[in-house]
Amino acid sequence: MAPADGPAEPVGAHGASGPAGGVQPPPAPAPLTGPVPAVDAHHHLWDPADPGQDWLAEPGHAAIDRVFTADDLRAAAAGGVDGRPLGAAVVVQSVCTPGESRALLATAAADPLLAGVVGWVDLTGDVLGQLDDLRSGAGGELLVGVRHLVQGEPDPAWVLRDDVQRGLRVLAQEGLAYDLLVREPQLAAGVEAARRAAEHGLVVVLDHAGKPDVRRGAPAGALDAWEERVRALAAVDGAVCKVSGVLSEVGGSGADDDAVRRVLDVLLDAFGPQRLAFGSDWPVCTLASSWAQWAELVAGRAAGLGAADRDALFGATASRTYRLADRAGSTDRTTT
Repeated sequence: MAPADGPAEPVGAHGASGPAGGVQPPPAPAPLTGPVPAVDAHHHLWDPADPGQDWLAEPGHAAIDRVFTADDLRAAAAGGVDGRPLGAAVVVQSVCTPGESRALLATAAADPLLAGVVGWVDLTGDVLGQLDDLRSGAGGELLVGVRHLVQGEPDPAWVLRDDVQRGLRVLAQEGLAYDLLVREPQLAAGVEAARRAAEHGLVVVLDHAGKPDVRRGAPAGALDAWEERVRALAAVDGAVCKVSGVLSEVGGSGADDDAVRRVLDVLLDAFGPQRLAFGSDWPVCTLASSWAQWAELVAGRAAGLGAADRDALFGATASRTYRLADRAGSTDRTTT
């Protein structure tokens, strides 16, 4: 990653630069047979030394306060999910800086596993100008969506502000998805934002299922309001939900297994597999579980689905939502 006003360097390489003429991508994987390869619709790459990543030094984050690369993801996901190998991944911004997004795009351009990038732009500013800047650099055509850390905004209705709504309409015009990152108290505004977005053809993707509280000892009825609002979001045409991040914030109390099962069952019932996308939230997930453990949990809950529904949940929904094949097919996967 690089400062917002500096040149973008590929991230996840421990600060190393590539050979003259650009970073050389790893060899393309051999053709696969058997189940359709999986897509991890949500993961991160970072270097704690990069601007904006100081949040990693906060209490509770020691286990993830290090460099994470795409090769680390390959190792974590080596066992695949639902009997299928990991064939593609969508890397998502973790800090609100254009420098990080430029660097993630450059990294994705050099690695065929990274099929798309959900980056960041200031939705209250010149959105088209910022998008043009990102798309003009290495890997720019791999920009598949935009996300803002709405969960950290003090205004629970931030996403409904007029200036934000103008920015979201630009995303719709540019054919990008919008990743909605909210906590349960902000979910009501997120539902209304999704309704407005649908009028403009903008695909809203709910990250981490709206962060339901699945901790052991959570207040009684903690999931009731979440379920009501997530079902309201599922009723919006075109809205998509990532089956990701459910365990990432359980902390030392651990997860309530019954609550986790309820969350997964509500998602399957409300959205259906055709609008659900498996994501790991790796490496944040490692604060509570490994990539493989989360994959096994989701696959087990989806075991009764038919082949087409499992194909959707574990890859096709993400590919359709982010138009991964369209962008990958039109992009030179090398840096310049």
